[in-house]
Amino acid sequence: MKRLLKFMLKAIAVVVVLIVIFLGTVYTVNVFASKSEQSKIQPYGQSVAVDGKNMNVMIQGEGKETIVLIPGFGTASPALDFKPLIDQLSSHYKVVVVEPFGYGLSDVTDKPRTVDNITNEIHEALQQLKINKYILMGHSISGIYGLDYVNKYPNEVTAFAGIDTSFPTQPTEVMDTESISILKKSGFYRLLVKLNPSQIMTPDVDEATKEQIKMITLKNMMNPDIVSEAQLLPTNFKAVQGLQFPKNLPVIFFLVKDDPDIKNWTTQHEEQIKNSLHGKIILLEGTHYLHYTQSKVMADDLKSFIDSTK
Repeated sequence: MKRLLKFMLKAIAVVVVLIVIFLGTVYTVNVFASKSEQSKIQPYGQSVAVDGKNMNVMIQGEGKETIVLIPGFGTASPALDFKPLIDQLSSHYKVVVVEPFGYGLSDVTDKPRTVDNITNEIHEALQQLKINKYILMGHSISGIYGLDYVNKYPNEVTAFAGIDTSFPTQPTEVMDTESISILKKSGFYRLLVKLNPSQIMTPDVDEATKEQIKMITLKNMMNPDIVSEAQLLPTNFKAVQGLQFPKNLPVIFFLVKDDPDIKNWTTQHEEQIKNSLHGKIILLEGTHYLHYTQSKVMADDLKSFIDSTK
């Protein structure tokens, strides 16, 4: 019995040591890989000074009209994520992609990620670039920020286009950022991505661009700004519940047809434009990231809609 007990204790000790070595290896690999990737991330766009920080903005196209694109929650690199849509829109429009603080190549700020701060900062970036008239187009949670934005700056926004955008009364809750942060800091998220690259969603772009998106995702995931925004989700949704799109503002929604996740998805968006003089909903087959697969359709339909309102 004593020999068996000693054998079991030794076996347990070996297992514990192996687990510690494994955890340490995963952590160490993540630390060194993160440092190495910093120099491999290729810059794009231009930096704009906003509130003492640098906000990254990418501009493509030379059309007479301007479209400003703002991302959905947690989009690691908005400029690269929107690439299929940018390529389609830029043949007719000047396309401006704003990467809010904590996103893409923008700095991280110490200001809470309230609706008010986010929209004010986006506006300041556009002011710095002397962009004063534009169509505002956003994905997902940008439906919340966009609603606040068009009411703040009605003399600048000429139309709003939503890509499967959130609505104010949509059920939401504070996200569990702690668990995801632990995965990132420990290195296990990197390991999961290595084992299953589809953990990181990317549009249909070349492999080099996908690699850039992966590195930027690993860099930005659960940074202080993303954590702040996640924790303020219910507050931000509640903050815009009394707002409506201005009656004279053209509004078009591109929505996932038969969304399985949220009840009355289309009906709620119809409610948002019921008083609009120019309001339209286009239902498309696909996932929440419609700009991955339906960019050409959206670009063509948006142009037709904007032209019809003139």
